[in-house]
Amino acid sequence: MKFFRKYISPALYGLLVYFTVRLLHDTEHDEMFWKRDWGLNILEMSCSVLVGYLGIYLFEWLFRFYDRRWPLQFNYQGVVRELIILVFANLVLVNLIFTPMAALTDDGLSWGDFADLTMIPTLYAIIYYGIARSSTWLKAYVVSKVQLEKLTNDQLETELKFLKAQYHPHFLFNALNTIYFQMDEDVPAAKQSTELLSSLLRYQLYDQQQQVPISQELEYLHNYIRFQQIRVSDRLRLSVCFDKLLAEQPIYPLLLLPLVENAFKYAGGDYEISINAKITDGVFNFTVLNDVPAQIQAKDNYTGIGLENLKRRLHLLYPHKNKLTVNRHENRFTAEIELQF
Repeated sequence: MKFFRKYISPALYGLLVYFTVRLLHDTEHDEMFWKRDWGLNILEMSCSVLVGYLGIYLFEWLFRFYDRRWPLQFNYQGVVRELIILVFANLVLVNLIFTPMAALTDDGLSWGDFADLTMIPTLYAIIYYGIARSSTWLKAYVVSKVQLEKLTNDQLETELKFLKAQYHPHFLFNALNTIYFQMDEDVPAAKQSTELLSSLLRYQLYDQQQQVPISQELEYLHNYIRFQQIRVSDRLRLSVCFDKLLAEQPIYPLLLLPLVENAFKYAGGDYEISINAKITDGVFNFTVLNDVPAQIQAKDNYTGIGLENLKRRLHLLYPHKNKLTVNRHENRFTAEIELQF
């Protein structure tokens, strides 16, 4: 294969160019190739074979030059630049050999001959370029896509880490605030809260870009709810219902907590909170309802750093497979997450 490509294909390339030019010329002038002097034909074919070898050598040299100058940089400007250089070099070579040959044979050089000697070699040079460089450009395209994907993933990972760093202080502020007020009123309860907080923080050490079984996430929510029950009013009416089918399904950790946290943070009015999790046909639904106190009712809605971060994390971790709905109706606030497992 190497022998054919190096020694045979250049000769065939030169002859292909020659016979195409000869076909157009003979058709235009109503001549027959085989009726010409064979000595002249052999001379022209020999010159064409020479053009083939010189042309292919020139193309390969240019390809190596391109690769050294612009290594694996796929862009349309690069393709156009390479083609312009290759076509110009090919025209110079062709006109150095074919034009004098046409001028000294038959009836001399006409404008038709010049057009044929310009357009046909240019067309074949472009075809050869497309075949010879296709694998190089494909490789460059794949490399650029991989680099772009890696850069995008790095950016997303950085953003997720930033959101995680932003979220932890928000949670710690609320938790420590609870323990702070317990210290003056109920030291044993403060100790219990500290133990629960320690358990919660251990769970938060999980990499938030690695999935965990959903049962683990729900167990974490149970501990968090126990922690919050220590500090809330005795008037609180709490309802928690988790579907028993939720077990080993993978989920990214700490996605559900912001809704529960907001429910306890803003609970008021009739002090009723309802937390439900279920799965239906591969769609996970998590809903939190809570009564809203009077000062919150006056506002259109309430959001905070937790919900804003949650929206962004859902977008990054479950693109096109998540839905976050937040609504308030009279004294009732509802937040719902839907995920396609």
